[in-house]
Amino acid sequence: MTDTITISVDAMGGDNAPRAVIHGAYLALRERKNTRFIFHGRQEQIAPLLDEFPDLKPASTVRHCEQVIAMDEKPSQALRKGKGTSSMWMAIQSVKDGEADVAISGGNTGALMAMATFCLRPMKGISRPGIAAIWPTLRSDIIVLDMGATIGADAKQLVDYAILGSALARCLFDDDSPTVGLLNVGTEEVKGLDYIKEAGRILAEASGSGFTYHGFVEGDDIGKGTVDVVVTEGFVGNIALKTAEGTARQVGSYLRSALKSNLMSRIGALFATSALNALRRKMDPRTVNGGVFMGLNGIVIKSHGGTDEIGYKSALSLSYEMARSRLIDKIGDTMQRFPIKVVSQTPEAEPEAKPA
Repeated sequence: MTDTITISVDAMGGDNAPRAVIHGAYLALRERKNTRFIFHGRQEQIAPLLDEFPDLKPASTVRHCEQVIAMDEKPSQALRKGKGTSSMWMAIQSVKDGEADVAISGGNTGALMAMATFCLRPMKGISRPGIAAIWPTLRSDIIVLDMGATIGADAKQLVDYAILGSALARCLFDDDSPTVGLLNVGTEEVKGLDYIKEAGRILAEASGSGFTYHGFVEGDDIGKGTVDVVVTEGFVGNIALKTAEGTARQVGSYLRSALKSNLMSRIGALFATSALNALRRKMDPRTVNGGVFMGLNGIVIKSHGGTDEIGYKSALSLSYEMARSRLIDKIGDTMQRFPIKVVSQTPEAEPEAKPA
């Protein structure tokens, strides 16, 4: 990889595309001057937007794609319709062809996972890819996965996610042995379903092989930041993510109402402006936007479909860091260190990608 990082962008993916996408790329370029973009989508919509951001235009290439994947299309339909022709597929294809270091889309999550899996293929030894999210906590940012790539899991898939999540933590946190915890209904070893206990046994024996196994963690440990990586299956992970996002909005709404309730509250808010602004930034989900598709032979980032240019800028910045940190190499290194293979597995759950 050269000093220049090239990001392949599905410019048509998301509720506010392509304007929010292009504006977000301009904001990202201002902070990372050695970034280059390949925008895939309808040229007649993208070109005028690049004219509005003259500093971005020289760092950009536009690849015309007429086909756009709708947010409500089923993954199987999107794959049949968009393979080889859609802006989403072509963004991923650029990574496979070696033209770009990373691909990003704010489009249909299920379709993006289906296309990325079909185009890039899972890494050798990984049963199913997962989606990792960066999660702000009381201690620091942590990683939680899976966030909804699949519904259900077995022991091997949880072990895979621990390997993948610890590799991502090594990229983001510069920690050679990040701590890993399995999300469970309690911290005692006797609690939980059999496949979770089996995964815990395997990870305990492998602790020290690129990660440190902490043990079982509960839901409140996520917000505390008890471990660097929280591993769960997609159904639970997606509910946890949406619950946290909703709670952040709820608390923010309560706070705004309280600060406007009377004259003294407004005066107090005026004096606390700096602290309140810092809190607002900390609670803003746009600043941690971007889910990393883990376990594929290439880096794909999923941006929240409904975000604005600030959110896209955050997701593009994450894309840059994943490429710069050589995420794929770190995953391979962690897998080589891992000494134990899963012998017994529970029956496979039905795969189900959750639409955005």
